[in-house]
Amino acid sequence: MGKTASKIYKVVTLIFGVAVLVCAIFLMATGAGLQEELDFGAGAYYYADIPEFQKYLAWDTFKESLPYWVYVILFLVWGVLMYMLWKWIDRRKR
Repeated sequence: MGKTASKIYKVVTLIFGVAVLVCAIFLMATGAGLQEELDFGAGAYYYADIPEFQKYLAWDTFKESLPYWVYVILFLVWGVLMYMLWKWIDRRKR
């Protein structure tokens, strides 16, 4: 990778990192996604810790339209693609 490409990569990475940090702070400051009747402090974002979590989720909204095995295959294909991308990125760094 040339010097110009390296600089561009670093700048884009920095901008992306700052944007993610700003978004995270905004979401936490505005309490987005939280329910007022449930106050668990800092752990409120870990929904698995909320008692009776099932009653706060609209289960009827989540209906699979494909057979279960299709989702498993898609998950595995996604994993393989990410592994191949990771290997490609590592090769380019050398």
